[in-house]
Amino acid sequence: MIAAIGAVSENGMIGLDGWLPWDIPEELAYFEATVAGAALVIGRLTYESMVFVPPESVIVTSRTDLFLKPGCLAVDSVKKALLIASATGKDVFVIGGATLYAAAWPYCQRFYLTRIERSFHGDSRFPDDIPLAQWAIISDEKKTYLERKTGQSVVCRFMQYQQPRPRALPGIDC
Repeated sequence: MIAAIGAVSENGMIGLDGWLPWDIPEELAYFEATVAGAALVIGRLTYESMVFVPPESVIVTSRTDLFLKPGCLAVDSVKKALLIASATGKDVFVIGGATLYAAAWPYCQRFYLTRIERSFHGDSRFPDDIPLAQWAIISDEKKTYLERKTGQSVVCRFMQYQQPRPRALPGIDC
């Protein structure tokens, strides 16, 4: 399965200064548990913000001088990254950022999106052109957590969308 995973605030923000605009440990734990054991496809900026990057992660970048952590591979296109990650035999997760989501969504069977029901200041927005309104919602679970930067409660909606007709990669069945 090829899927994407991310979190977005009420006002469309997904990032701030190379990380998340909020501090909700339970939401981050959900992300980590969901992608555990999968092959990851990661945009360069997201990759550079990560402390730990699992082996068999594929980074999409045009930079040829990128320092790669052990077991990681860099490629120059989303399609190549998805093919390489799929060849591992593991589930594949596209984990961001915005440019990567915008390029990869046609191939994704599912999108695991946490909707943070509060506005946050940020410098990176979720792409407006991903047509999630046309995808089936197959799961929607609400939980309330403490956002640690503000000390306020915030509702997180853990949603799973399924795309009706994802684009197939050559040699890969969706």
